[in-house]
Order: sequence, then structure tokens, then C-alpha cells
Amino acid sequence: MAAILEIDNLTTNFYTEYGTVKAVDGVSYYVDEGEIIGLVGESGCGKSVSVLSAMQLIQTPGKIDSGRVIFDGEDILQYDSKGEKMRSIRGGKIAMIFQEPMTSLNPVLSICRQLTEALEIHLDMDIQSARERAIELLSMVGVPEAAVRIDDFPHQFSGGMRQRVMIAMALSCNPALIIADEPTTAVDVTTQAQLLELMNDLVTRLNTSLIIVTHNLGVVARYAQRIYVMYAGRIIESGPSEEIFENPRHPYTIGLMRSIPRLGEKRGGRKLIPIDGMPPDLIFMPPTCAFLPRCTYKTKQCQEEPWPALRQVGEKHRTACFVDIGEKE
Repeated sequence: MAAILEIDNLTTNFYTEYGTVKAVDGVSYYVDEGEIIGLVGESGCGKSVSVLSAMQLIQTPGKIDSGRVIFDGEDILQYDSKGEKMRSIRGGKIAMIFQEPMTSLNPVLSICRQLTEALEIHLDMDIQSARERAIELLSMVGVPEAAVRIDDFPHQFSGGMRQRVMIAMALSCNPALIIADEPTTAVDVTTQAQLLELMNDLVTRLNTSLIIVTHNLGVVARYAQRIYVMYAGRIIESGPSEEIFENPRHPYTIGLMRSIPRLGEKRGGRKLIPIDGMPPDLIFMPPTCAFLPRCTYKTKQCQEEPWPALRQVGEKHRTACFVDIGEKE
């Protein structure tokens, strides 16, 4: 299966008055056609910055310092970020569902205008055809009475319905890839499940690839074929979802697993174990492994040598750790 997107050694820094924030530090990953991958990690680990960099949406004082983003056989980082080529990719070929729909949707424009604009620009539709397509999209994502609701404004929709509108916008131009950046953050648990099922169904039906960016491993457990775990701007573990969940090999991934509540657990059974400490300051990164102060598996080698590169621990399973933790820790 061919990769639709390849991110190769991407580095993005933010140059502030306090120092250089190493937000994304040599990150590499890929997405195959029709595949769902999960990009997982704590807030501030570089997940969102990595996908925003791929779309060339990084604002000053941020800067993409190195790396390649190969889409459709071309390095799109070579395109002018405000040029015609890059604009045709954003929304047209790669669509993004942003974290908070209330701040992503324009409060003074109707839902109709916000949906039809992309259709008119990317697909060269006339006003009437674009409106009909917009109503079809709202119906597709489960907005009731779409023909009536299309003329409403964002404040007239609930959080879950606004997120459905964002999904409809992402699907509007039949993109090859959708990036969902924390798509369920602002909604309740029931709505989360509905939105994830909706996205999974649409991806399968339309043969679109999907990147789910989230801090919640539970969100990607059911839907992602592969998972990349990020920490302090780097990918520290990657592999097939089943392998990651059954046999995590990095102390940070193990910590994330131990802090997730499990359905079916008896009362008074397994206790949730939080990860002690805080993520490192990305301005003052240590020369050794960034997870070292929080790690319960650390050795003398970890304290003396630089942060290790990813190494093979299975057929498609890699981890950035010196310690051979072994199976089912």
C-alpha cells in the first residue's frame, strides 16, 4: 500500500524572548492510503505543531527549520505557504478539523456560507450547486433538518453539532487526507463516541486517510491501525495499535496505559497509576532522555548517554529507550 503522506525528520522551533522552544524535534511518520493513524501524547508534546507544520500553518515566532513533507510525490514544504499551490492543497486535498469548533467557525457568517466558500473555490461550483452540496454534507454527518439548519449561525448549534459542521467542511472537497486535531475535546463522552464512529464510517466509505491527534489513548484504541506516541517533541514509540496496547515497550507509553480506566474492572481492583512529575521545559531540554526524571525504569546508561533513537523491538514496532522492558510489563 502506498503512503499518501510522509513526514521526514521535521523540525519546528519557536523563537521567543525566553529562548528557543524545540516544539518538534526530528519527527518522522507516514500515513497509507485509506489508513487511520493515531498521534498520541500529553499536551505540549508537539502533536498539533507537527500537523500544523505539515499544512504550513505555523505563525511567527514559529519556524519550520528542516525536514520534508511528501504529499502526492512532492515536498509541499517547498511551496510558498501563501501561494496558489499550497492553498489548493489546504482544504482541497488535505483537510483539517481543528480543536475548538467555536473558535474555528466564523461567528458572523452562516453555516451555509462557511461550507459553500470552499466548494466554490476548490471545486468551482456555482452558488446553487454549492448550497445543495452543503445540505447533502450536513445530512451526511447527521445534522437534522439540514435544509433548514444550513442558514443558522454557529452560536445556534451545540458543541457536538458544531463539530459535525467542522467534519462536513473537512469532507466537502473530497480530500485524500483528513487531520482531526483533538476532534472530541469540547464534547461529552456520548457525543465523543458518536463523532468517532461517524469519522470512522466516513473514512471507510469514502476511502479517505485520517490522522487522529489526541492526548487520549482510549480514543484511538478502537479506530487507529497504527499509533505514534510523542513526548517532548519526539516520537518515542510507534507500531500497530494492537501491538502498542498489548505490549508497550517505552516507559512513557506504559505510564499512559496504567492511567487509563478500563471497562469491566471490578470495584477495588486495578488502581490507576498517574505518571509522576511534569513534562520538560522545551526551552531547556536535557542532553539525556527527556523522560528520565519521571521514569521508573531508568539505568546508569540512561543518565549518561544522549536520548536514544528509535530502535526495532518487533516487526513494525519501534521504541526510543535503552531498557529492554520486555513483554507485558
